[in-house]
Amino acid sequence: MSSIITSLTPTQVNDELHKMQQFIQKEAEEKAREIELKADQEYEIEKAGIVRQETASIDANAADKLKKAALKQQIAKSTVANKTRLKVLTQRQASLNEIFDEAKEALAKITKNKQQYRPILHSLVLEGLLKLLEPAAVVRVTEADKALANELIPALTKEYKEVTKRDVQITVATDNFLSRETVIGGAIVSDAPGKIELDNTLAERLTLLSEEALPAIRLEMFGISKTRKFFD
Repeated sequence: MSSIITSLTPTQVNDELHKMQQFIQKEAEEKAREIELKADQEYEIEKAGIVRQETASIDANAADKLKKAALKQQIAKSTVANKTRLKVLTQRQASLNEIFDEAKEALAKITKNKQQYRPILHSLVLEGLLKLLEPAAVVRVTEADKALANELIPALTKEYKEVTKRDVQITVATDNFLSRETVIGGAIVSDAPGKIELDNTLAERLTLLSEEALPAIRLEMFGISKTRKFFD
């Protein structure tokens, strides 16, 4: 190579060096373009990966927020529905309580009318006697009903014997009276030792009536419940 260079004139040497310089520069530029192109491609790939990752993250966050919003809305709707249902049930129960309060007041008025009350007390005591079927029975009434209960003893004894063919000794308790505010009227009938008691007070009968008649009363007042699945 050196022998070739030495055989060339200075001008030719400069030309050759210039060509070599251009060649090297061209190679360097092409290499630089290749590196730049590869870097751009890697950048685009990296950028696309980041975009996909961020997009997936945004989608996941959006889906999570949407799910939470839907759940929150569902809870709110359920809360409102439950409050509304509770309010309706409370109002219905208040209406039913009002009916039975009126019934208590009506019964209390009847107990003050001896002509109306006499056959009722007679039936309640007799029912207790027939359920006990004891030779001796004690009848507890309110203090206000004590005299009436004693008046009923002959008729009760007679009717009891007609039904059972047995005698019964009836005693009206002279103490431990029932509270009219609590029982309204009626009687508690027990055997002589007081081991067996039958509550035939008006308050107890009204309670039993309310339990038995409540479904029918509800149906009459409010109609068929939309949420009820089974019927008697």
